[in-house]
Amino acid sequence: MLGRIGFIWGSIGVIGLLLVSVVRLSNIALEFFLYPAHLWHWLALVVWIIFMAYTEGYKGFQKAFSPRVAARLIWLQQHPKFWLVLLAPLFAMGFIYASKKRILISYGILIMVLGFVAIAISLPQPWRPIMDSGVVIGLFWGATATGWHILMAMRAGTSLVNPELPYL
Repeated sequence: MLGRIGFIWGSIGVIGLLLVSVVRLSNIALEFFLYPAHLWHWLALVVWIIFMAYTEGYKGFQKAFSPRVAARLIWLQQHPKFWLVLLAPLFAMGFIYASKKRILISYGILIMVLGFVAIAISLPQPWRPIMDSGVVIGLFWGATATGWHILMAMRAGTSLVNPELPYL
């Protein structure tokens, strides 16, 4: 029962975090349509959305993050520990109880994202909505891919992906 709770809480927590960001950033992205845009703005928007869909959505989420999240949640369901169940979203994302390499990568990506956020909030119109449009596409793709991988792992009851647990 405890493992099932951790699986559900981790799934909802990770997907919810991604979707909250999608909704919040969508409001900013839609501001693009409030300002007069030149042809190069539209071109930048299309190129950026395609770039972010591929790099963040497909390569980052669908091929790496999402399968690992599902593998870690399956492991948690089968090996529940109270403190990991309590912190299941953080566990699923690899911030705690992971290999040293996974923890370094997870926190490195977090720091990189925070740096991009700091840059993005200082961008003038219409460049901030353009940037946020690509991020919204990538995050939505990520939330969808994560949900899909979780469903597939739940259905199979296992995962072939390395959950990158700590080696004790």
